[in-house]
Amino acid sequence: MPSKNFISKYDWQYIVSGFFLISVFIFTDLIRVFDKEFFYYVPRLISDQPYRIFTSILVHADLNHLLSNLGGIIITRYFLMRLGMESRFFYLKFILICSFLNFLIIWAYEKILLYFFNVYQNYAALGFSGIIYALFGFLLLSSFYGKNYFLGKRINLTSNFEIQKMSKTICLIGLIFSFVPGVSLMGHISGFISGCFLFLI
Repeated sequence: MPSKNFISKYDWQYIVSGFFLISVFIFTDLIRVFDKEFFYYVPRLISDQPYRIFTSILVHADLNHLLSNLGGIIITRYFLMRLGMESRFFYLKFILICSFLNFLIIWAYEKILLYFFNVYQNYAALGFSGIIYALFGFLLLSSFYGKNYFLGKRINLTSNFEIQKMSKTICLIGLIFSFVPGVSLMGHISGFISGCFLFLI
C-alpha cells in the first residue's frame, strides 16, 4: 500500500501555515519592517486591540522559538497523514478556531484569578505553540478513537496505536517543558484543552 507520508494534495495548508510564520519572522526580526510588540497577546490591551488574539500566534521570540514551532507543524502533519487525513482545509480551519478558543480559555482563567484571588495577570504572550499543543490534544484523542468529521466535514481519521504512543510521549514531554521559565504554561495547557474540546464537537 502506498505511504501517506509523501507529498499529498492536502499539503498546501501546512506549507501556507509555515510560510506565514516565516514571513512574519522576516518582517519583524530580520528586516524589522514591523515592531512585533504590536502583535503580542497582552491581556490589558485585548479589549481595545482584539486583533492581537490572532496576530500573537504569528510572532516568535527568536529563531529557536520559530524553528521549534515549524517542527511542530511538520510533526503534526506527519501524524495527520498517518491517521489518514482527508481534508484540504482542516489545518487552517483548526488554527483559526483554536486561536479564538485558546483566548476564551485564558480569558476565563484570568477572570477567575481576578474575581476570587484579586490577582491580575500582566504579561505578553506570543508564538504558535498553543496551536501545536491543541493539535496534539486533538491527535491524541483521534489516535485512540478515530474522528470521521470535523465541523460537519469529513476528515476520516482512523485510530492508530503507534501514533497514540508517540502522541502520549510528546504530550508528556511538552507538559514537562511547559514549566521551563519563560515558557507559557497556561498557553500550552489552554491549547491542549482546546484541541480536546474540538475533538469532541
